Amino acid sequence: MTHGTDTDAGTDAGTGLPGQRTAAAPPGTPRPDLARFAVSSHTLRALASTEPSEEGTRLVQDVRRSKRLLLLRAVLDAAPGPETAEHWALLEEAERQDPAAVHDVLHYPATGVWAEETLRRLHAPQGPPPDLGHLGALAAAAALRAGIGFKTTLRPVNGRLVLPTLGLLRPHGPGRLALTERSWDTADALPLHTLPGAATTSLDDLDPYRVPPSGTATGPAAVRPARRLTPKGHKRWDIQWSGAHTLLGRYDCARAEEIGLLLRSVVPLAGGSRSSGATLPAAAGSVLARAQAPPALAATLVHEVQHGKLAALADVLTLHTADRTPRHWAPWRADPRPLEGLLHGTYAHLALAGYWQHAALYGARGAWAQHARIRAQVAAVLPALRAHPALTVTGREFVDGMAAAERAMDATPPPGDQHAAARRTLERERRAWCAAHPELAPFVRV
Repeated sequence: MTHGTDTDAGTDAGTGLPGQRTAAAPPGTPRPDLARFAVSSHTLRALASTEPSEEGTRLVQDVRRSKRLLLLRAVLDAAPGPETAEHWALLEEAERQDPAAVHDVLHYPATGVWAEETLRRLHAPQGPPPDLGHLGALAAAAALRAGIGFKTTLRPVNGRLVLPTLGLLRPHGPGRLALTERSWDTADALPLHTLPGAATTSLDDLDPYRVPPSGTATGPAAVRPARRLTPKGHKRWDIQWSGAHTLLGRYDCARAEEIGLLLRSVVPLAGGSRSSGATLPAAAGSVLARAQAPPALAATLVHEVQHGKLAALADVLTLHTADRTPRHWAPWRADPRPLEGLLHGTYAHLALAGYWQHAALYGARGAWAQHARIRAQVAAVLPALRAHPALTVTGREFVDGMAAAERAMDATPPPGDQHAAARRTLERERRAWCAAHPELAPFVRV
């Protein structure tokens, strides 16, 4: 069985710059290019299990690439003008010399945040003006990385000019800054920090679009990026990242490889952030994370990468038709959740249960208790998901695949009665939640 239309996954995923222009659609309009993807039942089941797979990873990458090119084309169509044309011409020249460099700049996670925010502002003229000058920063970064000769003039923001994937330049004075192919080879350049042992994963504390601008509908209030880190802060992250990377490779090398393929940047969260991690759909390929001990950071990476996978799948398949009303119990949160939130949370926690099971089989201290607790949470909400009337046929197949993956964990159960004890504890929590939300008790399926 194939879900979607008649195009195999990946055939619509272009590798270069957006080509022929078409009329830009307002935000929220269905995306015909993405609708052409088709997902086989085999790939759908592989993704539903949360276990890494070659076909699942390829689909996620192709969807992200197609969505980004479509967004960029929409920005170009909505913002014609000589300056836009000049910046785009420089991108095209750089692509002729080094397509991979231009691809990395345009598909960098923060570029997606900029593109969505720019498109939103272009279609809302009463709000803040769009930052079309950032397209010039993208072009300059691509040209510098491609090693071509060029000249362009850009206006720094707040006394600095950020060049995506590279870092920032600190001008000597106010006003516009003339850039050439030699501009990056100066003492005024501050490179983006690359995490140790990760060839392409950056610790991004510089890009102004590493999260959506504050106060926008797309930026959750609880997500605040850390300010630019000190060398001591970078060193702390290096140590924690190296430790987490070592644990992932030791306990679950397949997930470690998947994270390496799907994660392009990590954005440090401010110290007061309520969450240990977060994922923003606009910043595909990025995870926001708080500085934390290596075992916790490894679990955060596993958890957040799943949100990115499910977001990509939801871009090409309709899994449910439910609204955003929060009415469902999610054991990992105190507040009621909409079906979308429950589905995402269950999916991410299913991966965590699998990761801790792998870690426990390796002998990691406390891993069996983590596995038993999280698996009990997932098992408790799967019946409500499977029975939900708003699931589409595809969504039901996906949730059935999740349930099959949860049942498969019976092959290696935790020692003693840890799983049963976790279920008993969770049942008490469920009753307490229903007592606190009596109007929502009917939505909690036992």
